[in-house]
Amino acid sequence: MRRKIYGAGGAIVPALAAAVSILAAHSATAQSGPSSPMPYDAERGVFSFAGGLERALPAVVQVTTLGRSGGPSSGDNEPRPISAGSGAIVDAREGVVVTNNHVVEGGRKFTVDLTDGRIFDAVLVGADKATDLAVLRIESDGADLGLTQIEVANSDALRTGDLSFAVGYPLGLDQTLTMGVISGLGRSGMGDRIEDYIQTDAAVNSGNSGGPLLDSRGRLIGVNTSILSGGGGGNDGIAFAVPSRIMMYVVDQLRTTGEVRRGQTGAILGSLNPERSRDFGLGIVRGAVVEDVAPGSSAEAAGLRRGDIITRIQNRPVSNAGTVAATIGIAEPGTTVEVVYLRDGREGRSALRVEPGSERTVVVGAEAALARGATLRSTTEGLQVVAVEGGSPAAQAGLQAGDILEQIDGVAVSGLADLNALEPAGERRLSVRRDGEGIEVVLP
Repeated sequence: MRRKIYGAGGAIVPALAAAVSILAAHSATAQSGPSSPMPYDAERGVFSFAGGLERALPAVVQVTTLGRSGGPSSGDNEPRPISAGSGAIVDAREGVVVTNNHVVEGGRKFTVDLTDGRIFDAVLVGADKATDLAVLRIESDGADLGLTQIEVANSDALRTGDLSFAVGYPLGLDQTLTMGVISGLGRSGMGDRIEDYIQTDAAVNSGNSGGPLLDSRGRLIGVNTSILSGGGGGNDGIAFAVPSRIMMYVVDQLRTTGEVRRGQTGAILGSLNPERSRDFGLGIVRGAVVEDVAPGSSAEAAGLRRGDIITRIQNRPVSNAGTVAATIGIAEPGTTVEVVYLRDGREGRSALRVEPGSERTVVVGAEAALARGATLRSTTEGLQVVAVEGGSPAAQAGLQAGDILEQIDGVAVSGLADLNALEPAGERRLSVRRDGEGIEVVLP
């Protein structure tokens, strides 16, 4: 049956109609595989990706988080829904579900709804604020629940322009599938966090959080985490997902130890920005600035120096300090990572050995320090925050790059050594100057 294809004015477009007819005829006779230009269902006479995607959909679940309601009576203290999102079953035998940390944060109980109408209680295995990932386990009492497990693909093989599909439970709707493309890779401009996001224009809205981003074969390539919106919180075609490479490492760590233990190299890093690029006399605005190097560290052994600009790590371009933190943070201690850096306008290469993470929360170098997730350096204005690691106590307190630290618990600070006052665990009250105004923040 011939189809009529209409242009904007309503006239038939013969060339386009002929092209579609040829494509349909070729697709109908083509064997399934790389030689087929597009998946074609000959029985129904339509182009469709349903064959690959339908296998994944039963593994996509709705996650409901229940928390305490502070009502006046005892009945009002029963757990009530406080947030909802999506998730994906990554281990059917053990009932393991991956979702976002912000979906489960503050919850006392959790439920998981399946596409077949069943609902189960789940327990929190662990959560990682720095990557905004969390792991739940469906309670089964050892019974085989007949769950479906999603297939996971290697996100390192992705290319900008690949098709992508977001699945979840947005805006109170039942399971919803949207399609787009991979708009960009290695995104990390939303703050100096453990981030190396996949960007997609597949529609992602409130409720999609924690749901999978799939490739055209229905394999998980990322976990939908956040969006950029021009206003109102709606979808503007800019969404971000944690790549499967990071997700699998975090899930394994949470299942094994209940927490994520990150490696370190002893390099204290900040992010390159236009202002600092001008100070260095550079023609680039992306990279990680080596603020200082801890004595005796692997970074010192690798020959890194203060002022070096890391531009690539493991053959990936570096956007900011978060890119480096993401790579180091999922590297096993004892492994090495290759870095490319600029020094005095010349390119250098080195291999950084990843060391086990230290229990210390404050590391002071000669001209910079890392204190509870905030990187600070000495400037003419005072101790300036140059980077904040996502999920860290500094991030929770609301510290921002550019803040000038003036006091800790009412005591004035003048040098990096004064930051050792933050080493003992416990709440600290900080006085900072931001954009010329003094504010108080509480460091947990």
